[in-house]
Amino acid sequence: MWPQHALATLAVALATAGRAAAGVWPVPATYDIGSIAVEIKRSDFMIKSNVTSSSVINAAVERYQYLIEHEYFASPYNFNEDALKTSGFLYALQVNVQSAQDVFDLETDESYTLDVPLEGKAVINAVTPFGAVRGLETFSQLISANSGRKIVRDAPVKIVDAPKFPHRGILLDTSRNFYHVDSILRTLDAMAYNKLNVLHWHIVDAFSWPVESKVHPELTEKGAYSLDMRYSYEEIKKIINYAKNRAIRVMPEFDMPGHTFVVGEAHPEIMSCLNKQPNWDKYAAEPPSGQLNIADPRAMTFAFDVIAEYSRLFVDLGFHLGGSSLNLDCWREDPIIDIYTREHPGESVESLVRGWFMQMFKKVGELGKIPFAWEDSVLNFNYTAKNTTILQAWVNEDSVTKLVDRGYRVVASPWDRYYLDCGHGSWVSNFDGGSWCDPFKDWKRIYSYNPLTNITDPAKQKLVLGGEVALWSAQSDETTVDRYLWPRAAAFAEIMWSGSIDPSTNATRDLVKTAPRLTEHRFRMVARGIMAEPVQPLWCIRHPESCSRPSPP
Repeated sequence: MWPQHALATLAVALATAGRAAAGVWPVPATYDIGSIAVEIKRSDFMIKSNVTSSSVINAAVERYQYLIEHEYFASPYNFNEDALKTSGFLYALQVNVQSAQDVFDLETDESYTLDVPLEGKAVINAVTPFGAVRGLETFSQLISANSGRKIVRDAPVKIVDAPKFPHRGILLDTSRNFYHVDSILRTLDAMAYNKLNVLHWHIVDAFSWPVESKVHPELTEKGAYSLDMRYSYEEIKKIINYAKNRAIRVMPEFDMPGHTFVVGEAHPEIMSCLNKQPNWDKYAAEPPSGQLNIADPRAMTFAFDVIAEYSRLFVDLGFHLGGSSLNLDCWREDPIIDIYTREHPGESVESLVRGWFMQMFKKVGELGKIPFAWEDSVLNFNYTAKNTTILQAWVNEDSVTKLVDRGYRVVASPWDRYYLDCGHGSWVSNFDGGSWCDPFKDWKRIYSYNPLTNITDPAKQKLVLGGEVALWSAQSDETTVDRYLWPRAAAFAEIMWSGSIDPSTNATRDLVKTAPRLTEHRFRMVARGIMAEPVQPLWCIRHPESCSRPSPP
């Protein structure tokens, strides 16, 4: 048994550039390393598993076998390195899984252990196939190039690892601008390289309805940007299966009753304030305006149809109902709603909104799903949802505390930390000022946010399920998605997996120590085909810590 130096050993190793390649991103919970290099025996290195009945395991073994055979990653920190002396060969990686059960949800165990000896066979042990996927990614990151060989630099290695938070996601908006399937699959690859586990697919919005509907085919016929800018059932199933094999859940969002102008292209009869121009800003946060008419039974029937259809197509237990940025003036000026409230004393727009969400949450629950919604749906309308509902906090950092104080489970997405589309100015044509969510959120701002801030009660801390960074796509599409997401989403991923507190120091993780590891990880992602943007000039990378601001005297 090796001594339990845990993260202290890693911190020492990463303080010097020559050892930076020993780092794994995100940093594991416990990571003991040695100082001897061991070579991968390339001619016959094999990954084997104790189970053959798991499609997730089978796909992962095949994927990482290919990656280890073909990847030749040279760290930017080892550009002038001589040949290292190696102790021997690794000829196999054995993957042992306790259960082949491949149901993936909030309760799934993603833990694993990894042992890399000085000679012979490395071993991954995991409870589930999804933990094994995480272990395989870690093993792949331990391997780097040296003088024509593939080596693990700092053997022996012993890792005991598990995530801090069970929900670690990216929200991707495919309504404002369209993303073809290959760019979504590439994003899923990058998520797997960072141990993220939820693709929150904001698949429709006011702008377009790109997803096939078999119940209401007119939605896609009239609401997609074009024939080649829509997702068929088969393409969605392909994305879901691709994600699952990478230990990623795909949770859809069908935002209702707001952000629904596009529904009016096919069904104007169930809409309120449809495309009000030119004063759209009175009726919506952004053009085009349009909300489902919450007093019209036909609108509720339509919403039930959407939930029923897509809860079958998307197999994940989570179903996101949206509910953000509702405009009450839109409904107050609607003649049908005006008549309804006058004929029903005691009713108001606010009570209609509460009734809407009560029915939507109930419908999702009846279908065996867990309702997700933006915090607005509860906090803005004095409504108490069942505590099975999971709320996404975005308005500010205090929202997380407000929600857990009321007993809700929460996913943290504060815009001033986690909105990755910010910093490009306004997209409104005749406004040359900044966007409401400027400035740009760099990796340091993302990395420095702890979603557990000001939450000291352990019971309430458990209600914080994790977080999501969000890429809203008014100014993004598949041509920019890699650089807008990465490596900033990687900085987020480490906090979600490893937590904000470094257990070796019991202090907030150090940005100076983190920068070289993030930089190396960024280079590895680029080598794997993810066009992540640079973090620093190459000179800084070759001179670690030389580009840090001096401490004040």
